[in-house]
Amino acid sequence: MLYLDHAATTPIRPEARAAMEPWLGEGYGNPSGIHEVSRRAKAALETARETAARLLGAAHPLDIVFTGGGTGSDNLGVAGPALAGNRRGGVATTAVEHEAVLETARFLERLGCPLAIVGVDGDGVADPAEIAAAVGPGTAVVSVMAANNETGARQPLLEIAGAVREAGAAVIHTDAVQSFVSEEVTLASTGADLITLASHKFGGPKGVGLLVAPRSIALEPVIHGGGQELGRRSGTHNVAGIVGMVAAMEATAADRERFRADVGEARRRFEAALAGSVDGFAVTAADRRLIQHSHVRFPGVSAETLLILLDGLGLAGSAGSACHSGAISVSHVLAAMGMGPGEAAGCVRFSFGWTSRPEDGDDAAAMVLEALEGLR
Repeated sequence: MLYLDHAATTPIRPEARAAMEPWLGEGYGNPSGIHEVSRRAKAALETARETAARLLGAAHPLDIVFTGGGTGSDNLGVAGPALAGNRRGGVATTAVEHEAVLETARFLERLGCPLAIVGVDGDGVADPAEIAAAVGPGTAVVSVMAANNETGARQPLLEIAGAVREAGAAVIHTDAVQSFVSEEVTLASTGADLITLASHKFGGPKGVGLLVAPRSIALEPVIHGGGQELGRRSGTHNVAGIVGMVAAMEATAADRERFRADVGEARRRFEAALAGSVDGFAVTAADRRLIQHSHVRFPGVSAETLLILLDGLGLAGSAGSACHSGAISVSHVLAAMGMGPGEAAGCVRFSFGWTSRPEDGDDAAAMVLEALEGLR
């Protein structure tokens, strides 16, 4: 199988697997305990926290909150500031956010929090001035993703952060789940106050993530219990998962230059071959996207049928996000970009990853052309 669905999840990196191994066996301790077995687990947890803080530009290790994944981090990053201090603060976000942000924002609206959803242009990119205009005196949090999970379209985060800070005192949250694998993600580089990451998007295990959350920012927890993570996220720590995630973070940061070279060349070959052979072939947000994303449109072709044929040929791609039910439907992202159902139905996402090599672009294009010929 030639796997080009890395935006959904990517294979675990060997560095992460090796780092996890001790904590799946004798290192089984609960880090909240006080005896030696627990203390060893606690030491591993806090070492991982220190490393994550350094990689993400956090001022202090305790500004890192470990969570159960990107969805949990997004929920805390949006609802935490909105509900802090027993208030019902407003939320401003964009129409192309991940469901973990949009559904949290809509839930908060049902609780009485004002909600503003800002539109995007045909590439799926928001205007900083429009986001700033949506910020009012009661706005508690502005959430704008670093790059879209479906199309790879990158948002101008630094411009957005500057505009929002001029407009009010809202906390700025960004879902950087897709960006970390290929781009530097820090508090300084994004301009955000809160940053969401998900381990399995960059070679760590599933079921673990983090939120960069400076202790100066008040957060109402969305998971209640034993008060772990300074009361911000209760629940027994997944020590093996956290250690594996941070090992993957280190490996990803060290590998970015190689990643960008190999993935960029693979995508170039892939799209060039299709552009020269398929009438009406189009690339979404061609000049404004992450290097690993190739969200493309085949006019008059059913994406669902094409993906079934490609699966039979040994190529894995996707239509839209793999983060909900698994059913293929018209994406809210493409609809927000102005695509109608017919146009959106021909869109397929191919996403390259750390295991991709330049020649994968040639092989993938050949498979797509074979599948399209079969459809004809």
